[in-house]
Amino acid sequence: MPLAQQNGAHPASFADEESLEEFMTRPSQELIDSLKALDGDIMVLGVSGKMGPTLARLAKRAAPGKNIIGVARFSDPTMPDKLRSWGVQPITCDLMDKDQLAQLPKVENIIFMAGRKFGSAGAESLTWAMNVLCPAMVAETFPDARIVAFSTACVYPFVSVTSNGATEDLKPNPPGEYAQSCIGRERVFQYYSDKLNTPGCLLRLSYAIDLRYGVLFDVADAVYRGNEIDVTMGHANVIWQGDANTQALRALQYCEVPSWPLNISGSQVTSIRWLAEQFASRMNKVAKITGREASSAWLVDTAKAQSLFGQPTVSMDQMIDWVADWVSHEQTNLGKPTHFEARDGAY
Repeated sequence: MPLAQQNGAHPASFADEESLEEFMTRPSQELIDSLKALDGDIMVLGVSGKMGPTLARLAKRAAPGKNIIGVARFSDPTMPDKLRSWGVQPITCDLMDKDQLAQLPKVENIIFMAGRKFGSAGAESLTWAMNVLCPAMVAETFPDARIVAFSTACVYPFVSVTSNGATEDLKPNPPGEYAQSCIGRERVFQYYSDKLNTPGCLLRLSYAIDLRYGVLFDVADAVYRGNEIDVTMGHANVIWQGDANTQALRALQYCEVPSWPLNISGSQVTSIRWLAEQFASRMNKVAKITGREASSAWLVDTAKAQSLFGQPTVSMDQMIDWVADWVSHEQTNLGKPTHFEARDGAY
């Protein structure tokens, strides 16, 4: 079904997942130019998560002449065929197995997306293995590749909600073992970058969203179903998944030795209470708010990313419109809540 166009560029709404994913993977001219200037093929490690499939498809559409490889264990047996239909080469691999890692193609560019967050409480040793040991094994296996590794804004301490957010030079000091293990992931990539002269970039991402998951979906779904929304963690940054994927791929051209951190998100500090009210207005519902906003939150300053990539192309108002329409039509969701309200770092 063709997309209903709004303002000549963005659709007014999405009929289904196919139209949503098609839109999210339309490459910008800037991305096309960036990947054209980049030597070599691209391999996405941990491709089967929330963002990986559309990132791989976006890369292939932007650079059809490159081999785009998607690597994962593929617990979803339909994913390899889906990737093939997009021109992406799937390879099944357990990234915690050194022998399997060694069999992967030695490509020039790697997007590292593997990691563990939810389910960490009670299984901390597995979380540390996935978030620290796995990156070490990958870094040892691919010393000659550029490596863009996904990290998280959770490595920072909370900052004031009246600030612009944490800058990349703020010393990491977060609550909880999950976030501590994410610092470990960064330190391991930085260590091997220094040791092996491997150029890299560490993406401290704060809340990429599409219509099936994310902070906006969580708030909209709660409003739609009449559930309470705790606003103690009262503010967040978010970015459209298509914009986050674009910036991640463009970051390949900015990999350096040693690997360096880069905040990725929207520049707007968004109130959770305000979001709930916006969704209530659009869906003719009542927002049930509990709690009182804390004076601090996990927020990031994205000035450096803006200097490299410009502003994200999808605005907050547009995202709210899309999510409200999607939720009110009871479209599919991934069943993966963000737990944005957690302040103790326990997931």
